[in-house]
Amino acid sequence: MLIELKGINKTYDNGQPLHVLKGVDLEIERGEFVSIMGASGSGKSTLLNILGILDNYDTGEYWLDGKLIKDLSEKTAADYRNRMIGFVFQSFNLINFKTAVENVELPLYYQGVPRKKRHEMAMEYLEKLGLTDWASHFPNEMSGGQKQRVAIARALITRPQIILADEPTGALDSKTSVEVMQLLKRLNQEENITIIVVTHESGVANETDKIIHIKDGIIGEIEENKAHQAWGGPMMK
Repeated sequence: MLIELKGINKTYDNGQPLHVLKGVDLEIERGEFVSIMGASGSGKSTLLNILGILDNYDTGEYWLDGKLIKDLSEKTAADYRNRMIGFVFQSFNLINFKTAVENVELPLYYQGVPRKKRHEMAMEYLEKLGLTDWASHFPNEMSGGQKQRVAIARALITRPQIILADEPTGALDSKTSVEVMQLLKRLNQEENITIIVVTHESGVANETDKIIHIKDGIIGEIEENKAHQAWGGPMMK
């Protein structure tokens, strides 16, 4: 089992305690393409932050690839993130004064990969995502869909086992959203990357193989979606 959560609780105390996750149990196997779906305030972003080792939990156990993730030092947590996990965000999180290829290279820079090798690998990933011609362009010269593909290339370049995508289509029009979800599906099938998409949109969730519903910090129904619906009409917003 790649990801296993047992009885995860998380409370924020900003003057008043807010119990966000209430005993979450969850299992995600290697190579799965799943969505975590819930309304705003349901706890899905907190859950994603815990899965991505960006936030701690209070009680319970989080096992990642057989290792208990609990009270890690920042250095150890960063090492796990760099080695295991790629992140894709709604707002792309690209650096505006760097070109597409420089943005994609960035994780390798932090890993100490030499410049020439970094550049070669970044160009290879941009080519995979159909962005070779945009390598020297800056984010403000690209469409939303192109920016998200650059962000996906950046997430992939460290060859992570898991991609965590937080509302990856939230800033995109419906046609581009379809393309991004189909791209993630292809990466899941061809590269066997475990992909977890957090969304509030049923149209996005329906493109994944399993839909995990979360409401008020509790995991509800888990839908197996093997014959998932094709994209029909406009996406639900």
